[in-house]
Amino acid sequence: MTPKSIAARVALAGLVLLAGCAAPSGAPSTGPSQMPPPPPGTVCDAQGAQFAIGKTPGASVVEEARQRSGSYIARVLRPGQMVTMEFNAQRLNLDVDAAGVIRKVRCG
Repeated sequence: MTPKSIAARVALAGLVLLAGCAAPSGAPSTGPSQMPPPPPGTVCDAQGAQFAIGKTPGASVVEEARQRSGSYIARVLRPGQMVTMEFNAQRLNLDVDAAGVIRKVRCG
């Protein structure tokens, strides 16, 4: 995988995450259809993603952490970043420090 393809995948993942903030709840959507509902039984287990602590959140690390945790979706949370606070048992959160290194993995 080249650095360009990794950067493109990380940028795409960021755009997908931001797309969820595009329209308020209940507002009609004018963009592409949203993600299909997650399959039943996909529940996050952060233990599987512990390997990612100390690594930078490149596309392959984020995807592997998502898969190992059994999560439907994963997001990278940076210091001071505004995020939705609702608990989602199917989501993996990768908390990074100011240097961009994963310091904590948790579900929600």
